[in-house]
Parts: sequence; C-alpha cells; structure tokens
Amino acid sequence: MDTIDRRTDFTILRYANCWEDPVLLLQGLCAQPGNRILSIGSAGDNSFSLLITDPDLIVAADVSGTQLALVELKKAAMLRLDYDELLGFLGFRPMENRLGRLHALKGALPPHVYAYWSARPEAIRDGIIHQGKFERYFQLFVRRVLPWIHRQETVRQLLAPKGVAEQADFYHRRWNTWRWRLLFKLFFSRVVMGWLGRDPEFMREVKVHVGRTIFSQAEKQLSSVTAQTNSMLHYNLAGDFGELLPHYLLPENHAVITQRLDRLVCYEGFAEEAIPAFGAFQRMNLSNIFEYMDPRSFRGTARKLVAGLSPGGRIAYWNLLVPRRITALPDADTGLAWLESLSRDLKALDRGFYYRDFIVEERHG
Repeated sequence: MDTIDRRTDFTILRYANCWEDPVLLLQGLCAQPGNRILSIGSAGDNSFSLLITDPDLIVAADVSGTQLALVELKKAAMLRLDYDELLGFLGFRPMENRLGRLHALKGALPPHVYAYWSARPEAIRDGIIHQGKFERYFQLFVRRVLPWIHRQETVRQLLAPKGVAEQADFYHRRWNTWRWRLLFKLFFSRVVMGWLGRDPEFMREVKVHVGRTIFSQAEKQLSSVTAQTNSMLHYNLAGDFGELLPHYLLPENHAVITQRLDRLVCYEGFAEEAIPAFGAFQRMNLSNIFEYMDPRSFRGTARKLVAGLSPGGRIAYWNLLVPRRITALPDADTGLAWLESLSRDLKALDRGFYYRDFIVEERHG
C-alpha cells in the first residue's frame, strides 16, 4: 500500500513542539478519570496535557520513531529534573551543559532513545524545542523575512499588553503593511512551506491557496488581544516562547502531569494499529492526520479508528488546509455524531490560529 510513511522521510525531527491548542482538546474530548486515550505522539506536548484528566492510559502513537524519541526524552526530563532544570534543558530558558543533563537521564530512557540523542549532541546542546524542521522554518521567518517588514520594536509593541480597540488599531494601522501581506503570503505559500516547513507530501491533498488561507487566519489572531498571551504566536514572531509556556509546563499543571507519566506509553505505528495492541479507547486525539490522506485512505482509516472507539467515546482532530470530517463521509453511517456547536465554539478560541477547523465527534452510545 502506498502510505505516507513510504513517501516521506520520518527519520528527521519534524516537530519539536505541538502546534495545536491543548485547551481545545481538553474541553472538546471532556475525558473522564479512568479513560483510555489514544493520542498522536508528535512532540508529546498534547499527550502530556491529557494526563491532567486522570486517565488510566494514554497511548502516544506515531509512525515516526524520531518523534517518539522526543516524547521519551521529554518524559524522562520531566521525571528526573527539577522544574527550573527542565525548562533549561528543553530550551525554554538558557542553560549550560545540557549534555551533562542528558547523561544524567540515561537510566530513565530506553537504551535506543539514549543512543539516538547521544549521537546528536548539537540538538541537545542548542535546546531540543528549537530543533524541529517546523521550528527552524519559523526561525528562518523571524531572522530572514520579518526584519524586511518590521523592526523588533514593532514586534514587541504588537505583542505588548493593550486593550481590545488598541490592539485592532495597531494591527490595521501599523502592522498590516503591504510588505507584511506580500512577504507573509510568499513565505507561507504552498511551495515554500512544503519545502522548508512541512513536506511536499503533506500538501498533496491541498486544493486552496495556502498563503492567502493562512494569512486570513493569522489576521484574526494578530488583531485580537489574545495575541498578547499566545505562546505559539510569540514563537512565530520572536523565534522563542519568551516568558510564555505551553500548557503541560505551566507550574499548576507540571506537578500533576509528572505524577502520572507512568500512564503514558509510546507506540510506533499508525494510530489505528494501536487498537489491536491496546484495545478500545474512550477518547482519541488525532491531530490533523487525515489531511495527509487521499479520500480512500481517509475512509478506511476513519472506519478502523471509529471501530476502536467505545460507545459514548469522543474523537477530536484539526483541519489545516484540507477539509476532512468523518461524519461527512457520504457512503455509510459512521456511528458518530458531529458535535457541531461545541466544535465551532472551541474553534473560535483556538490559539493555533493557522488551523481552519476543529472537529469533535461522538460515537453513539
């Protein structure tokens, strides 16, 4: 079968952070204590955040062994390092001798994972959260493109605290220049994003104008006061998270998540393949995996996943550039109901502003 793992190089680290809003997952999935959750591994962040819900098990599944090596590294660091060390080791704060911390984590890492990161000292030394292909894409924008549009002082002013009307006024009067519109759409075009940021194979099913679509999504966020506290947007415009932290590392969440890390296990393979290995799940976080599939593959994968979802269970996922919804499949009853109102209400709050849609579906009880 011509699956994406045969057409794409999954040996490189594509994402060092999750670029989807975990708050939407938590509210959309509404997981209950004791649930079993299937979650796309990616960089691990959202799988860690789901531990807040007190699940019995989270299976972080990913076809990329490299991404799972990152999940294992973050998991070990959370278990063995104190909070300040953790932030420094991962790259959220400055730190010397990150390699020494890696060696201290050896006993908490599977041998093959320790060997993998030991062979890549530069990735550890420079802060692992900055080492994904997608992160380097954003850093390139900050270093090479944004200076042709705005000075750093203007970036700081955009992100500085201000009222609703003042934020909108600053965006429309000071930020939204012709250079911003032109260079943003070029840099985030289908060709450039596929080459430098994601992968051309990830864009195979895209039928929309990529630059214009992402620009319209970004405009809503940049003109809103939520831009001021959006850690993802801060990285996009500054190349780091500043003082902002992702959900799983907020002080009030970190301690609880760390205590439950033994409930998170990694599985290398497609998400639907984890079901025969672990049994049915009550909740599923599927990231935006359906975008990478042609319609036939989407239908087949969706049916396998729904078959592994317990009655009353929920499934949540994003659409970035390709519209995909299981309950919109034309040929048969999927056994799901689209929670349309909830999905739309949550999407309006999405800090992952580049995504076009967030979908929550529930299996008939």
